[in-house]
Amino acid sequence: MFSAQDLTLQQLRCFVAVADEGQFTAAADELRVAQPSISAQIHRLEDVLGVALFHRGRRPIALTDAGSTLLPIARRVLRGVDDVFHGADEIEGLHRGHVTIGATPSIGATLLPLVLAQFRHHYPDISLSFVERHSEQIAESLESGVLDLALVVGNLAHSTLEQRTLAVERMVVVVGEGHELAGRDAITISELRGVPLIMFHEGYDVRTATLRAFDAAGFAPLVALDGAEMATAHAFVAAGIGAAIVPSIVATMNDDLHIIALTDPVIERTICLVRDVRHTLSRAARTLRDEITSLLESGGWPPNTAGDIRLTHEPLG
Repeated sequence: MFSAQDLTLQQLRCFVAVADEGQFTAAADELRVAQPSISAQIHRLEDVLGVALFHRGRRPIALTDAGSTLLPIARRVLRGVDDVFHGADEIEGLHRGHVTIGATPSIGATLLPLVLAQFRHHYPDISLSFVERHSEQIAESLESGVLDLALVVGNLAHSTLEQRTLAVERMVVVVGEGHELAGRDAITISELRGVPLIMFHEGYDVRTATLRAFDAAGFAPLVALDGAEMATAHAFVAAGIGAAIVPSIVATMNDDLHIIALTDPVIERTICLVRDVRHTLSRAARTLRDEITSLLESGGWPPNTAGDIRLTHEPLG
């Protein structure tokens, strides 16, 4: 006969991770443990509770009715435990602690390394975790308590998320040095008619904004290659496969590219710092938040083209 003493926090963490990721392998990666350990913890939890928590024959793994009932309870328990440690951080100061931050790919590849390097220099005893996802996936991770903070693109329509706009950024066109447009300093969407383009895959906000601009101009883009990620898009452009419309924050990631201002229409996006108001930020998380804003205010953005990024100076509470 099992009792409540047989239930452990690690079992609950494993259960929540599998529920969030939809598979044991991804959950093991998220928690940085071996997959057999995840499976053993879940089986032990099911034995303690006397119920099956997952339909294992489905892909992704689905929760049973019992699992669906347990999930919000497990989240509350784990958040309560986190609050205990957050309180200890407040007493002890920044000599220990942990922060998990998320970011969309373009921000994760450019701004965030500068922020985290500075933070690690100032607070070497604070451990950090990073999650790279698209904006809506980031929102889900914030709401579930997986993330403390996140840097995302655009506004997220989630009532529990507090968003502060840090900057407004313009899109630019990048081409290889041998491209026929390499001598241009500015270009319009209409002038891109018939120009082969590298397109980002579904889920990228840049793709959505690009297609919307072409639709407003009354024609479809000529797609040379579809489905690129941020880094590979730059490589494809440098190889001469086509041009690409990219955020100005990442335009200088490859020195072999020529950057052209996009003037009509001007396509802009916002960069926001986000947290879930239901979850109390630890002192370490608040300090990282302040590190982000102070870096930007001191001109710490990655190199960009001719003022294509402007700070909004919106205060953070």
